Amino acid sequence: MSNVFVFDHPLIQHKLTYIRDKNTGTKEFRELVDEVAMLMAFEITRDLPTSDVEVETPVTTSKSKVLAGKKLGLVPILRAGLGMVDGVRKLIPAAKVGHVGLYRDPETLKPVEYYVKLPNDIKERELIVIDPMLATGGSAIDAIGALKKRGAKNIRLMCLVAAPEGVKAVQEVHPDVDIYLAALDERLDDHGYIVPGLGDAGDRLFGTK
Repeated sequence: MSNVFVFDHPLIQHKLTYIRDKNTGTKEFRELVDEVAMLMAFEITRDLPTSDVEVETPVTTSKSKVLAGKKLGLVPILRAGLGMVDGVRKLIPAAKVGHVGLYRDPETLKPVEYYVKLPNDIKERELIVIDPMLATGGSAIDAIGALKKRGAKNIRLMCLVAAPEGVKAVQEVHPDVDIYLAALDERLDDHGYIVPGLGDAGDRLFGTK
């Protein structure tokens, strides 16, 4: 079964409080999401392998560490996932970015795939699927499935907030995918929204209703 990591870093929790606040405006909301994504990326990449290289400093030569192994890829789930990509790329500018477009049918609550565009070499990349919300888990399950169908083997899931129901659903379908969260919330309500949650992340990021 996949591991679930909930980041309790004070800076992440502090910023998440203002992300949740309904009085936080669109501009500040976007900036906070960007900042939390960057802080989460720092934690998510903690176990990336490194190798030794020799570098010449102004004083002498020295052995130092550089990233080794698989290259990274970021795959935001459209559209809300876009709000977290730049924060991650600030730390990992060489990561390639793919996109998976899904929308949730308002009646069935099931995701419908409408757009997939990925780097050609996703089989060789460690992929981070990005979506602010993990509610029912439907979108994440389908997005991860779309990547696996195209050959991806190393996938992580990164979300701001999740409901236990969504975490369980992803674990059952994709037990090999580790899940990284800023918060694990209480539950889903009758409309499939996370409680206490932060509202509709896409609407709050882009100023739509």
